[in-house]
Parts: sequence; C-alpha cells; structure tokens
Amino acid sequence: MRWQYILNIVGILTLFLGLSMVFSLFFGLYYKDQSVLPLLMSMGVTMAIGLLPFIFFRGPKADILSHREGIAIVALGWTAAGLVGALPFYFAGIFETFVDALFESVSGFTTTGASVLTQIETVPRGLLFWRSFIQWLGGMGIIVLSVAILPFLGVGGMQLYKAEVPSPVPDKLKPRIKDTAMVLWKVYALISLAQIVFLMFGGMDFFDALNHTFTTMPTGGFSTRNASVAHYDSAYLDWVFIVFMLLAGINFSLHFQMLRGRPLVFWQDAECRFFLCAVLLLISVVSFNVYGAVYSSIGRALRFGAFQVVSILTTTGFATADYELWPAMSQLILFICMFLGASAGSTGGGVKILRVMLYFKFCAKELFSLIHPHAVTRVKIGGKPVPEDVMRSVLGFLGLYAGLFALSSIILAGLGVDFLTSISAVAATMGNIGPGLGLVGPTDNYAQIPYLGKWILIWCMLLGRLEIYTIIILFVPEFWRK
Repeated sequence: MRWQYILNIVGILTLFLGLSMVFSLFFGLYYKDQSVLPLLMSMGVTMAIGLLPFIFFRGPKADILSHREGIAIVALGWTAAGLVGALPFYFAGIFETFVDALFESVSGFTTTGASVLTQIETVPRGLLFWRSFIQWLGGMGIIVLSVAILPFLGVGGMQLYKAEVPSPVPDKLKPRIKDTAMVLWKVYALISLAQIVFLMFGGMDFFDALNHTFTTMPTGGFSTRNASVAHYDSAYLDWVFIVFMLLAGINFSLHFQMLRGRPLVFWQDAECRFFLCAVLLLISVVSFNVYGAVYSSIGRALRFGAFQVVSILTTTGFATADYELWPAMSQLILFICMFLGASAGSTGGGVKILRVMLYFKFCAKELFSLIHPHAVTRVKIGGKPVPEDVMRSVLGFLGLYAGLFALSSIILAGLGVDFLTSISAVAATMGNIGPGLGLVGPTDNYAQIPYLGKWILIWCMLLGRLEIYTIIILFVPEFWRK
C-alpha cells in the first residue's frame, strides 16, 4: 500500500471539491443571502486540506494502481467528501452539532436523501444549491468524474472505476476507462439538461428546476421545499419526475447506446426489460390497492401510486403523498421496493435488479439440479452464461446485505428506536432511498434519531453507495497485509 500516492490522490479529490463550491457561492452572491461567508470559509478550509497532502506527498507518477490501493482511495475519498461537504452547513449554523451536518452531507453525496433539516425553506439558497449539487456529483460518482477530467488519475483508473460504480459487472463503453467515464458524464449531463427544460415548462422557476434536476438524476431526492414535490401539486410535474426517475434508474450505458441509434436497446436488454415489467406490475397493484380506499378516481390513484412506486424503486425518495396512510399491502410493497433498487449501472441504490434476477435464476438452477442431478446447467442473462466469480460475488453481496441490515437494525432498536422505524430507517439508508416508515416517514425526517443512531445510519449510507465490499473489506486484516 503506497500511502504517499493514496493520500496524494485523496488530496486532489478534496481540492477539486473545494473548487466546486464556487458554483454554490455564485448563487449565494446572486441572492445576497447568508451563505456567502460560510461557503468562503469552507472553500478555504477544504482547499487547504486538499493542498497539504497534494504538496507534501507528491512523488513520481505510479506506473500501475493495485486493486487494494484503488479500494483505499475510493473509501478514503468518499469519507473525505462527506467531511468537507459538511463544512458549509456547519459554518452557517444550520445544525447545532457537526454530526447533523455530516449526516446531511453524507446523505447528499451518497444520494440517500435522508435529511435532518426541519425547515428547508429557511435555508439560504447558496446552501440549498450545495445540498443539491453534492447529490448530482455523488450520483455518477466523484471518482468517476475525477477519472474523466483529472489526468492525474489516468493510470489505474479502472481500479477506481470498478470500486465505485454500482454494478456487479461495470460496463466499459470505450477502450480507455477515462473515455468511458467521460461518456457516462456527458449522457448524465444531457439528460439533466432535458429535465430542467421540462420542469421549467411546467411552471417551476429556474432555481427550483435546477435543484430538483440535480437531485432527480442521481436518484437523490433532496428538495428545496418542506413538502418535497407535493408542494407543487401538479399532475404534469409529477409525470415529468416519474419519467426522469425511470431514466435515472436504467443502466446509463443503455442511454448511450440509444443515443447512438439503437432505439430498441431498452427492451432488448434482459435486465432493463425485467425492471420495466416490474415497475408496471408494482404500479398496477399499488394503484388498484389505493383506488377507492384512498383516492376516489382511478386517475389520481394511478398518478400517486406510480409516483411513490417509481420514487422508492429507483431509490430517489421524492414524495407526493403520505403513504403511511395507505393500506398495509401498499406500504409493504413499498418497503420491499426499498431492497430491490434500480438497474445496475444506474445512479439508483438498493440491491439492484440485476442481482435479484441472478438470484432467482440461481434458485431455479438449483431446483432443476435436484430434479436432474446429472445435468450441467449455467445461470444465463440475455443468453450468455454468467461467470462463476460474478455469481459468487452476487450471492456474497446478498448475504452481507441481509446480515448488515439485521445487525444495524438491532443496534438502532437497542438505542430506543421503535421496531418499524429501526428496520425502515436502515433499509432506507442502506438502499440510499431517504424516507422510510414510522418516525422517518415521508412527512417526517431523521432529526429524532439518537446521536449514536445517526452514526449508524451514516455508516449504512456509505455501505449502500459503495456496494458494501469497498467498505467492509477495509475491516479484513488480510487487506492490510503485504
């Protein structure tokens, strides 16, 4: 482990985050609010923190980056991002403790959308933009962005890319990983621009449209309004959000192929086809369940049912209804959606639809083997056999996910949090969703969670965003041995 090189790279990433605060500073100056001084202080501190390791640990450029070093850079880079991202909130005095500021920052970068803010609309606009901007950065990934635009990371970029991108098998769209990262960010920015236009066409002002786009595309869910998207009470805006949440929940490599002239690629891809069919099925069931019981018209039942299902399944976390008032069946379906997640290679969190598909196919293969013990069968996706190492990784991931969910829920319950809140808060943070049930429902937030409980949930958010392995492996002694 070449710590000099690792810390130098983390310093570069931190320096980049300090420079990126200038966009939030622009909004603070434009609106002449109280975010200017906190942002200037944060920029100064963050850039100083980044410059120190960048200057003192400079050395010859490494010829190759090992897998372990890539994991260490990603884990430390995301930890540093959470810490420095909290500075504007803390210096502005929005939160009484640094833990609350850190919670909001990590929730932003990991695109979780779990908030401890009780009065969002009183927050200065410069800080509201920073809150949305860090979600947009975290959606596609700060490491992926760095691989795309920073020549310092040209060598070993694939190791960083594989350690951060939320997918069992990261797609490589171009021969050079730097070009792949750049393509993903271009597609990401293009769809973001389209959403801004559609939201403004529906009556949103530019600031709100920009902020909500910056939290839709990363499936983050932060809003500039206390009531989230429900504040606008617009059927047009609801359907715009539904469409773009679905786009954000689909593998971005498919968007790239579609833009290259393959309009049927979404249906031709086995995972995307399964995802879209699951979305339609769940929307139909939930809408039918709330029709009559909550909404008197089928149109409103479909509108609100579709929004909540897509929002939770893609792990965005926007809300237009208090689904805790819905029938138990709909609540249970939404709770299950917290674990399913979106497509691999999307900005969504959760287990990922691809892993769910592979697990179902593995179970079917095992049942087939019981009936035909001498048959040789392989798990296949799209007609292609899945490598055994990928299958082992998927099964290991599911086991770790279930075990860490149970452990974190037990610890949270041990801190005095009720059963429903404990399991839903952990599910919502590990799945990078945001709102859950109980005390952390769609009309509440995480302010009531105990001090230690917030640390547990910060841990859960990082586990979910970095796909568990990147974090857990740091606690394996063998990882640190030569």
